[in-house]
Amino acid sequence: MSISTAPAQAPAPRGLAGVVVTETALGDVRGTEGFYHYRQYSAVELAETRTFEDVWYLMVHGELPSLAEREVFTARTAALRTLPEEVREALPAIARAGSGPLAGLRTALSLFGASAGFRPVYDITPDQRADDALAACAVVPTLLTALYRIGQGLDPVAPRTDLPHAANYLYMLTGSEPDPVRARAVEQYLISTIDHGFNASTFTSRVIASTGADVAACLVGAVGALSGPLHGGAPSRALDTLDAIATPGRIDPWIRERVLEGDRIMGFGHPVYRTEDPRSRMLRGIAQQFGGPLVDFAVQVESRVEAILAELKPGRELHTNVEFYAGVVMELCGLPREMFTPTFCAARVVGWSANILEQSADSKIIRPAARYVGPSAPQAVPAI
Repeated sequence: MSISTAPAQAPAPRGLAGVVVTETALGDVRGTEGFYHYRQYSAVELAETRTFEDVWYLMVHGELPSLAEREVFTARTAALRTLPEEVREALPAIARAGSGPLAGLRTALSLFGASAGFRPVYDITPDQRADDALAACAVVPTLLTALYRIGQGLDPVAPRTDLPHAANYLYMLTGSEPDPVRARAVEQYLISTIDHGFNASTFTSRVIASTGADVAACLVGAVGALSGPLHGGAPSRALDTLDAIATPGRIDPWIRERVLEGDRIMGFGHPVYRTEDPRSRMLRGIAQQFGGPLVDFAVQVESRVEAILAELKPGRELHTNVEFYAGVVMELCGLPREMFTPTFCAARVVGWSANILEQSADSKIIRPAARYVGPSAPQAVPAI
């Protein structure tokens, strides 16, 4: 029997690095420039000058809102924050069974989608898809904060419709109306993390959307990808690094030991940027506005880590990424460390939803190929 030989295939880079899989109008990351944008606007400039609702509107509609459109959109999204009764009643059991708010969100979001009657995006109109995405984005902060508080033995705090998105998030988390300065700092962080190219969770959401699944299913898959420590778990781990170093005199020996042992320094390095992460630059500025020993120490650690990495890993551009100063800012704003990654999720869900809506406009399922490298086939099946 003759066996045909499969045609030669182009090399497949590990992790699909640099492989273009589709076209998008939502934004881009230009790693060699240290720049990223949402649609046609600098993401950092948006974070510095606009509200979270403005940028959410931009991602959905493709343009920034007027003042009147902002008011309508803000009121509409605020009205969607309240959980259905059947979801609210299930949260204590989810919190008891889970290993934190992010793990619990996967179950709670699935339940919310079922309760809200979400249907496959393949079967509904673009307007219905947009409505489902808006509803899911609005309740994610409510779910996350409720799961956290229940896990701490506290009662959930109902959302308020009179507070902006970020301030309401902090209110639901702490039970107190936040200081405007801290609310704005968290809002800027949330804006800066809405979207960031075809990262693992965003790509996951689009793969699921390409099957025609409902919005909740797409988002649950994205949350699952985000739960991996190589994707969404670094802000608290970067802060743990500062705690482990503890004093300025320990910076150099601690870092040298870790680098020489091949350990990763959390909060440094990025798969795309070959310059300073623009999000880190912005968040460093926010942290320095607060000032204090933690900020001073973080700046000192950043300087020494970059110098040591340049010495021990010459030719590699390793700078702080978003997680390093994100952890510092969230710590200064009173967020518990176990809520750092969930807070990232509360922002990124908007970017995921925009990608889901864009992907669902194309009915072609994402179905890449893999190169088989196992034993040659076919071989005779051995007798027992």
